[in-house]
Amino acid sequence: MTAGQIPLYRFWKPRDWPTWLGLGVLRLIVALPQAGRMAVGRWLGRRAHGLLSSRRHIVETNIRLCFPELDPTEQHRWVLEHFESLGMGVIELGMAWWCSETEIRGLTEVVGIGHVESALEAGHGVLLQSGHFAAVEIAGVAVNPLVPPMAAMYRPSKNRFNDQIVRRCRGRSVPDLITKSSVKQLLRKLRSNGVVWYAADQAYNRKGTVLVPFFGEPATTNTAVSQIARVSKAAVVPLHSMRLPDASGYRVTFEPALEDFPGDDDAADARRLNALLEDQIRRAPTQYYWVHRRFKGRPDGYPDPYREPEPRAGER
Repeated sequence: MTAGQIPLYRFWKPRDWPTWLGLGVLRLIVALPQAGRMAVGRWLGRRAHGLLSSRRHIVETNIRLCFPELDPTEQHRWVLEHFESLGMGVIELGMAWWCSETEIRGLTEVVGIGHVESALEAGHGVLLQSGHFAAVEIAGVAVNPLVPPMAAMYRPSKNRFNDQIVRRCRGRSVPDLITKSSVKQLLRKLRSNGVVWYAADQAYNRKGTVLVPFFGEPATTNTAVSQIARVSKAAVVPLHSMRLPDASGYRVTFEPALEDFPGDDDAADARRLNALLEDQIRRAPTQYYWVHRRFKGRPDGYPDPYREPEPRAGER
């Protein structure tokens, strides 16, 4: 049992029984062939699309802001496809826990691993810069044997049982989970020439952020990547994971380490990373984590794009 794990038998109270039932069903789904698993995942996503109206509103808002060139019919299709991707992501979390490494490596193509190997030769560690995409758990299981044991920044769940489940799913791909407050632990990992997966694409409190464009829309953007790279001298290697269009497998792509990074201006670095993330998203736009409120936390004077419109008279 790895650090931070609690024996699951301790979660025996009635409030935990629905989670146990869900785990049992997920285990049965993972036993299906890949096409069957993904079909169930799409079905789950469509059900979530119909039931989770507040989350659907967030996805609709993000896609409308980031892809205004799409007509309403196309935007609606992307929203539905995104929820299908989320449903498949639930199944993939179970796959990361229960499928063998041999099976996952057989489903996954890894491209550009040499860029990580070259960056490690400098001896300052590698910061894998990515975003929150589908199939990231599968990507970790496939990549882990090819690099030194990885670490990743991790935000513990308030629900201890759910947190333990995620730890077990993620622990196969990322042996070392670092909580977001443990920056010193992250720096020690990099200074020992380790590899750290880091996604800084979700909005944070205004401290340590800048307001820069994301798909042309002002977005509160974390500057931590620049600060970590500056202190540790680690190479920043872009990483992108995606599910193949027919969901028959996965592709993980490493790109060359960023040159002249970090620069002298954290805002310019953030714009550069946002532009890189935009390029990655365009390869598989509905697989990005649009259910997150990417444009929250902006300064006063910027409207809240996620505020639901007030119902008109007679519609209450």
